[in-house]
Amino acid sequence: MPPESPAEWYSYAVVRIVPRVERAEFINAGVILFVRATRLICAKIELDEEHVRRIDPAADIDGIRKHLELFTAVCDAAPEGGPIAELPADERFHWLTAPRSTIIQLSPVHEGCTDDPEATLGRLFHAYVN
Repeated sequence: MPPESPAEWYSYAVVRIVPRVERAEFINAGVILFVRATRLICAKIELDEEHVRRIDPAADIDGIRKHLELFTAVCDAAPEGGPIAELPADERFHWLTAPRSTIIQLSPVHEGCTDDPEATLGRLFHAYVN
C-alpha cells in the first residue's frame, strides 16, 4: 500500500515467545507495524518450533501457533480475530502491544519513518527475527 506522503511515521513492536515465563527467556517471532496516516496495521510472524523446544521441551506448540494466528487475524481485521479485530486500526495496535505476562509478549513500541511500509516490515523482521 503506497504512503500518502513521501515518508510517514510508523510504530512497531517485536513479537516474543516466552516459553517459560518464570525464566524470562524469549525468542523473537515477528514484528507488528502500524502506520497511523494510512491506518495500515500488518504483521510478519514465524514460529521457530525447534528454538522454542530448546527452551521448553514441553511447550504447547499448537497453542502458541493458535495465539500467533490470532495476532495476525487481529492485524488483518479478519473475522477469526473476534471482536478485537473489529476495532479501528490504532485500537487494535494498542491492544496487541499491551503488556502481558503470558507466553506471547511484545517489546516496547518503537517508532520510525518510512516511505515503504511493506519493505520496512520486511527489514524489521530480518533485523529482529532472522
